[in-house]
Amino acid sequence: MITKTEVEEKSRKGGLRTMPFIIVNESFEQVASYGLQPNMIIYLMTFYHMNAATGASILGIWNALSFGLAIVGAFVADSYLGRFRVVVIGSISTLIGMVILWLTTMIPQLKSSPCSQFQHVCNGTTPIQLAVLLSSFGFMSLGAGFVRPCSIIFGADQLEKKEDPQNQRLIDSYFNWYYGSIGISTICAVTVIIYIQDRYGWQVGFGIPVILIFFSVSMFLTGSPLYVKVKAKESLFMGLVQEVVAAFRKRFTNIPLIDFDDSYQQPHESEILAPSNDFRCLNRACMIQDPQRDLNPDGSASNPWSLCSVEQVGSLKALFKVLPMWSTGIVIFVMTRQFPFAVLQTKTMDRHIFPQFEVPAASFSVFMMIAYTIWIIIYDRVLVLLSQYTGRPRGLSPVIRMGIGLIISCMSMALSAITESIRRKRAIEEGNGDDPSALVNMSAMWFVPQYALLGVAEAAYAVGQIEFFYSLLPKSMSSIASAMATTGAAASCFAASVLVSGVNWFSSTRGKTSWLSSNINRGHLDYYFSLLTFLSLLNFLYFLVVCRLYEPGNDGSSRLSHEAEEKECAYRLLP
Repeated sequence: MITKTEVEEKSRKGGLRTMPFIIVNESFEQVASYGLQPNMIIYLMTFYHMNAATGASILGIWNALSFGLAIVGAFVADSYLGRFRVVVIGSISTLIGMVILWLTTMIPQLKSSPCSQFQHVCNGTTPIQLAVLLSSFGFMSLGAGFVRPCSIIFGADQLEKKEDPQNQRLIDSYFNWYYGSIGISTICAVTVIIYIQDRYGWQVGFGIPVILIFFSVSMFLTGSPLYVKVKAKESLFMGLVQEVVAAFRKRFTNIPLIDFDDSYQQPHESEILAPSNDFRCLNRACMIQDPQRDLNPDGSASNPWSLCSVEQVGSLKALFKVLPMWSTGIVIFVMTRQFPFAVLQTKTMDRHIFPQFEVPAASFSVFMMIAYTIWIIIYDRVLVLLSQYTGRPRGLSPVIRMGIGLIISCMSMALSAITESIRRKRAIEEGNGDDPSALVNMSAMWFVPQYALLGVAEAAYAVGQIEFFYSLLPKSMSSIASAMATTGAAASCFAASVLVSGVNWFSSTRGKTSWLSSNINRGHLDYYFSLLTFLSLLNFLYFLVVCRLYEPGNDGSSRLSHEAEEKECAYRLLP
C-alpha cells in the first residue's frame, strides 16, 4: 500500500521531471523571437523597400501586439482553456509565423524585387506580399501573447504543494532557473542568432529560429503525459470587468451618506463591512438594492454582473490608484524601443573590438542587457546596505528608484543626441552625405555608454515599478501587477510607433528631408533623440506631480502605506 508521503514524493519527482520540457520550451521561444527582431528593420528596408520610419512603426505595432495579447492569453487560460492548452496553441502559432517569415526569404514572389543601380523608382510591395509578411507577424504576436504569461505559471503548477513547508524553496529555485535561462537565451539571441544572420544570410538566419521553435514544440508535447494540468476557473480579470459593469448598471442609484453594515454585500468571513470613500461612484457595485432579488439564501450575490462584494470593489479601487504611476512608465519604455534606428547608426561605424572580431550592428543591445543585469546584482547585494540607514528592507523606496531610472533615461537620450550629432557631422565631412552605407571613421563603441545608461534606467525603473504595484495592490491581485507591466510595455510600443509616424510626417512636410530618413546622414536622428530627451524631462515632471498623490495626508486613501513598503517583493513575476 502506498502512503501519502510516497504519493507526494512521486508527484514531486514528476514535477521535477517536467521542468526541462517547460524551461527548454520557453528558452527556445525567447531565442527565436528575440533573435528575429533586432535585424528586422534591415530586412524590411532591403526586401520590402520600406523607409526607416515605416519599418520602425511596423515593428513597434508588432511588439505592442505581442505584449498586449498577453492579457488575452492569461484571460483565456484562466477562464476557458487552461494554461497547458494555451501554451500549446501559442507555441504552434509562433512556429507557423516563423515558418511563413522564413518562406519569404526563399520564395521570390513573397518579397519585392531588388532594385538595380539603374532604376530610379523601385517596384513597390504588392498587397499579397505585405499580407503574407503581416500574417507572419500576427501569428508570432499571438504565440508570444499566449506563451509568455502562462508558461512560467504552468511550470509552478508542477511543483505546487501548499502543505509542504519545503515547497516554497523548491519553487523559488525553479523561478531562479527559469529567469536565468531567459537571460542566457536573450543574450544568445542578440549575439549568436544575429551573427548567423549577418554571416550566412537571411535564409539560414531565419531558418535556425524555425528549427529551434520546432524542437521546442516537439519537446514540450513529448512531456505532456507528465504534466499537472490545472483546470480553468473564473479569472480575476473577469471579476474586475463585472465590478465595472455592476457600477455602470446602477449609475443612477443614490449612494447613502451614512454607511450601514447591511447596505453592502460582503462574504461572511470578511472583516470589511463598508467600502472606502475614495472613488465613491464604484461603491454602487456592492450596494444591495433588494435583498430578496440580489442575494442567494447563503448571502452570496445572485448575479455577479449586478452585485459585487466590498472586497472586490476595494480591489478595483486599488487598481485605479496605481494607474497614474503606471502611466509614468510609458515614456521611459519608449526609449528602449529605438533599436531599429540604433542598428542603422552602428552599421555605418567601425564595430571592431579586436582586429579579427566585429560586433554585429544589431547585437549592441547586449550592452544594455549587461548593464541591466549588473545593476540588479549590485543593488540586490550591495546597495541594500542602505537599509541600515533608511530603515527600508530594499534600501531605497520603489518611488525613489523609479525617479532615479527616469533621470538616467534623460541622460541616456541626451547622450544619444550628442553622439549622433557627432557621427552625422563626421559622415558629411568625409563626403558620405549621400551614401548611408558608407563607413564613418568613428568607433561604434561610442554608443556603449548610452546603452549602458539605458539599461541601468530600465532596471531601476522597472523593478521599482513592479514593487510599487505589489505594495499597493492586494495580494490576490499579484497577477494583475505582472499584467500591468505587460500592458505598459504594449502601450510603450504603440506610443513609439505613433511617435515615429508623427515625427516622420511632420519633419518631411514642404518637401524637407525627414528626420527619420532611411539615409540617416541626410536625416536628423540627433533632433529626434533631442525630442525624446525633452519628452523624458516632461515625463519626470509629471512623475513628480503623480508622487504627490501618494504622499501621506492626501486624503489618506492613495498613499503608500508603511506596512506595504516593509513587505519583501517577490521577483517571480518580473517581466
